[in-house]
Amino acid sequence: MLPPPLSNLARQRLLQLQDLPLPGHGHTLERWRMLAAMGHEDLCLAKVLEAHYDATAILQELGASVPDDQLMAVWAAEGPSCTLRADPAGQLRGDKPWCSGSDLVDAALVTVRSSEGVQLYRVDTSQWHGLDEDPWPATGMGRVPSTTVRFDGAHAEAIGPLNAYLDRPGFWHGGAGIAAVWFGAATAIAERMQHDCSEGLRARLLGKADLALAPAAALLRELARSIDLAPQLTHRVQVVRARSVVERAATQVLDLAGRAMGPAPMCMEEAHARRWADLTVFMRQSHGDKDWAWLGEQCATQVMPWAL
Repeated sequence: MLPPPLSNLARQRLLQLQDLPLPGHGHTLERWRMLAAMGHEDLCLAKVLEAHYDATAILQELGASVPDDQLMAVWAAEGPSCTLRADPAGQLRGDKPWCSGSDLVDAALVTVRSSEGVQLYRVDTSQWHGLDEDPWPATGMGRVPSTTVRFDGAHAEAIGPLNAYLDRPGFWHGGAGIAAVWFGAATAIAERMQHDCSEGLRARLLGKADLALAPAAALLRELARSIDLAPQLTHRVQVVRARSVVERAATQVLDLAGRAMGPAPMCMEEAHARRWADLTVFMRQSHGDKDWAWLGEQCATQVMPWAL
């Protein structure tokens, strides 16, 4: 049995939480702990809520007003199918791919790339429509379709100056927040292992899960402290490192849980099976080997990059 509709769950949770601490304002770790708790509970719900709170942080960082009564999303994905452009009057025309929650939210922050750079716009739900022919057969993250949205003369409000969305430090701080969601889901899977892995070879696999998750948690805590101490900096190296370590840890936990418990929980326990599938898809939001390559390039030019 599926949980209640995501739109209802998300709005109820927003009323309960009111707001999350903004990153870089002294309580970044608290923000990430709340995001991790969402990932621990329900990854589809976490994806909708994380995007909303990312949108509110973006608006505040760029000096724009934050609506009190709207559930928002951030749509910044690009690719060959992205034809979205802004005309001289500021109206949006074209298609935007990978728009998560387009049937759930009230408004979205949408990036539009031109030869001059990237401009961010705020658009209300009445200004777009999904493409019926765009399929979403995914099992993982199946409750949050990330399909293509079409704009046809959509009235939009420009947010911040050109390139401000990408140039602000919060772009990277927000990317680390997504890793906190992954981490929360991975801990839920590891906690399920606790019931079956108290001795012998299974305990060894649980120990390996701990060896993956503990360093990931330490890096997130260290990064949160660094962001709060110097919020004007991107901390890009630390962000890429933390995201990559969390992704790798979560991938290891998925494998270790399968080895330790076999197929039964994945086939017979609905919440575990859904979390397993959702996390597998959600983590592909990572840039994977590209991030590792960039990180290696930075390490190659640093003096004693691993000093204690």
